[in-house]
Amino acid sequence: MGERLRLAVGVMGNVASMLLYAAPMLTFSRVMKKKNIEGFSCVPYVLALFNCCLYTWYGLPIVSYKWENFPVVTINGIGILLEISFILIYFWFSSTKGKKEVAKMVVPIILICVATGIISTFVVHEHRRRKVFVGSIGLVASIAMYASPLVVVRQVIKTKSVEFMPFYLSLFSFLASGLWMAYGLLSHDLFLASPNLVGTPLCILQLILYFKYRKNPVKELEPQKWPDLEYNDDKLKQEFKLEEKKDQSMLVVTENLSTKT
Repeated sequence: MGERLRLAVGVMGNVASMLLYAAPMLTFSRVMKKKNIEGFSCVPYVLALFNCCLYTWYGLPIVSYKWENFPVVTINGIGILLEISFILIYFWFSSTKGKKEVAKMVVPIILICVATGIISTFVVHEHRRRKVFVGSIGLVASIAMYASPLVVVRQVIKTKSVEFMPFYLSLFSFLASGLWMAYGLLSHDLFLASPNLVGTPLCILQLILYFKYRKNPVKELEPQKWPDLEYNDDKLKQEFKLEEKKDQSMLVVTENLSTKT
């Protein structure tokens, strides 16, 4: 009975996570349509990729005991493909500076995942120790993934607008986090349950903010207006300097004429 319940929760967790990983499709269809990343952040998708890579490895028989965590492998494997797709779209429509920022985040994560795989395969030789090693790194990655929307939460509080915090992303995060927490507790696996104990309250915070600010009109950030003002101000200064030079040259000409007469 206990094993069937655990498997059922795992299947529901797969469905909720699939909806979570697929939710940004609406966001990125908007990005592709406008050919602009607007105010969206790439941080949540990079950290989600980090989490998916580590937990796919964690669920494989080389780390876990046989296929005890098969539901973890399936959903995180799908998550890897989706997150890579989202990051590539974001990279394509980013500015040169934005592309550099994405590369700075993605490259270290790839190196950490590769290093984790090599060490857990060739250095650590027992399943229990492998689970502790990979699970500890996965725990940090998972908490970081659930905490990453705090960047967007800060923007929501500042602008009092939920334009860049999609409702379905927050809802599916809450459902997935709650179900995987239950799965981890039923499996007596702290590396699966612990990060979701942190993630669930953070997801609830996002939902509270959404319902608080959802009726507010879209409010643009003021700093976006400053570059034009600075440009216009510089232009006025240059024109003023040119007028001063013209006046000075006219004075010199009149003085020369007066001396000649």
